[in-house]
Amino acid sequence: MMVEQAKIYINGRLIGFHPNAMKLTQDLIQRRRDGKLDPQINIAFHEDTNEIYVNTDAGRVQRPLIVVENGKPKLTEEQVKQLKEGKISWKDLVQKGVIDYLDAEEEENTLIAIDEKQLSKEHTHLEIDPVAIFSVITSIIPYLEHNLAGKALHGAKMFKQAQGLNASNFNLRTDTESYLLHYSERSLVKTKTMDLIELEKRPQIQNFVVAIMPFYGFNILDAVVFNKGAVDRGLGRSSYFRSYESAENRYPGGQIDKFEIPSEETVGYLGEESYRRLGEDGLVRVEEWVGEKDTIIGRTSPPRFLEEISEFGVMKEKRREASMVIRKGKSGYVDKVFVTESEAGNKLVKVKVRSPMVPDLGDKFSSRHGQKGVIGMIVPEEDMPFTADGIKPDLILNPHSIPSRMTIGHLLEMLGGKAAALKGKLVDGTPFSGVKKRELEEMLEEAGMRCDGKETFYDGMTGKRIEGEIFMGVVAYRRLFHMSAHKIQARARGPVQILTRQPTEGKEKEGGLRFGEMEGETLVGHGAAMLLQEKFIEDSDKSIELVCEKCGVIAIDDQIRKKKYCQMCEGTKIYEVEMSYGFKLMLEELKALGIYPRLRIGDKV
Repeated sequence: MMVEQAKIYINGRLIGFHPNAMKLTQDLIQRRRDGKLDPQINIAFHEDTNEIYVNTDAGRVQRPLIVVENGKPKLTEEQVKQLKEGKISWKDLVQKGVIDYLDAEEEENTLIAIDEKQLSKEHTHLEIDPVAIFSVITSIIPYLEHNLAGKALHGAKMFKQAQGLNASNFNLRTDTESYLLHYSERSLVKTKTMDLIELEKRPQIQNFVVAIMPFYGFNILDAVVFNKGAVDRGLGRSSYFRSYESAENRYPGGQIDKFEIPSEETVGYLGEESYRRLGEDGLVRVEEWVGEKDTIIGRTSPPRFLEEISEFGVMKEKRREASMVIRKGKSGYVDKVFVTESEAGNKLVKVKVRSPMVPDLGDKFSSRHGQKGVIGMIVPEEDMPFTADGIKPDLILNPHSIPSRMTIGHLLEMLGGKAAALKGKLVDGTPFSGVKKRELEEMLEEAGMRCDGKETFYDGMTGKRIEGEIFMGVVAYRRLFHMSAHKIQARARGPVQILTRQPTEGKEKEGGLRFGEMEGETLVGHGAAMLLQEKFIEDSDKSIELVCEKCGVIAIDDQIRKKKYCQMCEGTKIYEVEMSYGFKLMLEELKALGIYPRLRIGDKV
């Protein structure tokens, strides 16, 4: 019986066959460990398809693991001692075959132990530290091993949305958009990764006192309730910076833009009110409050075409308005005005506007465990529930947000944060090796608190004791950059697109919200046909068009000859038909494609 030969692939390319795939794989791995092959080469044997994949290409994510042979790690106590003393380096361990760098494909053929206690004869590798399973960002989440994988990913994904101290020179930078959390803090429950990347030098959280309880329905679903007293004292307060840029461009005819306060003769003059914040040089003054429609950079451009000679035979250049106006809903204080030169040698101006952002209804906050929520209510401090010691929580979290998501790490961080606050020292919450729950309970007991983190609460409105104990602790919360002030949008009347005559799209263009096909179907389902008519026709692009009864095409209304006729049959049996202008446009476009659309018209029943 002939043994089927295994296919050998290098970087996905078939290069040959081999009768004993298992032995070849082991030999290649041994050669790599002996230093005869590059340590970054990975060899994976797929038993089900009888194929060997050798990967040497760039872009593979690899991670180091300690090699295990016969149930014992190759890394010895002596080597660890030499490493600490600096006699040998990490590179030496890799060359000696003590450390393997595995990619995702080779890792499929391994059995990795989390610690030495778990080692058996079957294990091939041992984790250097279990936290190395995670990425740098993910391993910042404390007590991560107690969370669902999906929530861990979700929590890690929101790190990039968190406001904080993004750069030490934030006051000199001119990023288009940036955020600064005013009172960012060190996390009371930290992980080893935070120390390694020195996250405390770029903090992005605040330690919130959180109670898990309902509050008159205002923290329904994922909403959270905030304490107004805490907000007034600076909780979650931040600044939003937006930069605007403008230059004095040169044009082929030797003409140039000019920074100035546009005069009344300027074409497109915005009115005196719009320019009231500008200084003599046409630039806004520093620390001036600028609101919507306020000009921050006054600029005029030369005319597009050559002027005609006036009645006095004098050529007067009528300049065009080209000023820069503050964006919609982004009013604030002028933080900095930079005047410099562009690469072309033209005058360049950058204006940085600072908007104070106080937490408001609809602003988004999240813990590091994927427990995100928006503010549902900001409660006056006197109405907040309080403990027997008179402590009021900064934030009230809905109890329903815990069971289905199973973010036990969030609860442990609350317990750890409480212990850290009472003891006055940081608690280590590194995944797999953090301070255990029992130790946290002992710390709380030593501080004279209940070990389970629960407390007796009183209703701030009635003063009555709340039945049952409420779980309360300190947890790191992040303010995310999704804020209702930047998303709020409303329109009654406004501009329309020239082509379709439908309302414009987008907040900046004073646009409406698209009422699409699916939204229309919901109205049909509710039997609200007249509302459907209103949304699609009346509120959008209602148009009355002339239609020829015989041909069924859009007819012509000749205003000069005061005659209405059909261009197809020259007939005059023309009727007015109410339709959407978008539909009329579609008919014209079909004609352009060589399709003859006809409307069959009849009387309304």
